[in-house]
Amino acid sequence: VDTTSRLAQWRIDNLASCTYRKSDPFKIGKWNWRLVIEKNRNLYIKLYPEISGLTKETPPIASFIIRVVSSLGGRKALVHPEIRDKQLKSDDFVWALEVPLTGKFIIDLEFLDLKTASTNGGESCSVWTEGLTQKDLRSTAISSLGKMLSESIHTDIIIHASDGSMGAHRAVLAARSPVFQSMFSHDLKEKEMSAINISDMSIEACQAFLSYIYGNIEEQDFLVHRLHLLRAADKYDVVDLKEACHESLLEDIDTNNVLERLQIASLYRLEKLKICCMQYLVRFGKIFDILEEFDAFIKTADRELIAEVFNEILSVW
Repeated sequence: VDTTSRLAQWRIDNLASCTYRKSDPFKIGKWNWRLVIEKNRNLYIKLYPEISGLTKETPPIASFIIRVVSSLGGRKALVHPEIRDKQLKSDDFVWALEVPLTGKFIIDLEFLDLKTASTNGGESCSVWTEGLTQKDLRSTAISSLGKMLSESIHTDIIIHASDGSMGAHRAVLAARSPVFQSMFSHDLKEKEMSAINISDMSIEACQAFLSYIYGNIEEQDFLVHRLHLLRAADKYDVVDLKEACHESLLEDIDTNNVLERLQIASLYRLEKLKICCMQYLVRFGKIFDILEEFDAFIKTADRELIAEVFNEILSVW
């Protein structure tokens, strides 16, 4: 089974000679998964996580889309209705297809979310968001630093965003960004005026950027503003923020955002994201699902990037 962060594809060459086939295990999220095909009067497709201590203690709660894509007749697809927040243990998901399948076909499984079931009846938590920016925020020192920003304690510089302003601290900014450190070390306009203009960010995005620098960003704010955060991280050379945005953008590539992510990867030199986007489009065949959008992309994208995409197409096809 071929996989990316949330997508799995199992290619079946021929089912005529057997009535049962089980895939090798493949890892998505925290769990190892298996797909099973069983042919009786109907064709049945089953999905389940392998039994383990993790599965027994915290079975996955999955949201996903599953399709069967035939290689014959222009890649016709059978699509199961979207599954939302279904707890899976063993044979909890079985799809009976009444349409006979012959020749080669692909089982395409795309996870929209995976949550860990709570052991004490509390709220389940997505495995793709838990702990991303929370692991160090419980310490007293970090909490105090965040309080300095949120309560404007002894701020000594003003940040002017496109639609608002807020106070900050030179020492904190300089410690987190070599660009800010250089800015405050020379007799520049920003030093004389005790202000910095960040006119390419809204006040909300700027607050998220400063919250990350001070260590008290909320997970939702990070996800909402991560494209703006990526641009700010690149501009002000905040390496860890740029990498956090990079890793986050890898986790939810889909047909709605893959072309935008590809251009972002090229612009900010995010090689891993670029490779994953091109694999998603070409190796996993999602380019067929967005031909109209891809045509518009070809007309406007950077020529070097277009050449890389077509080289990927040629190497795979």
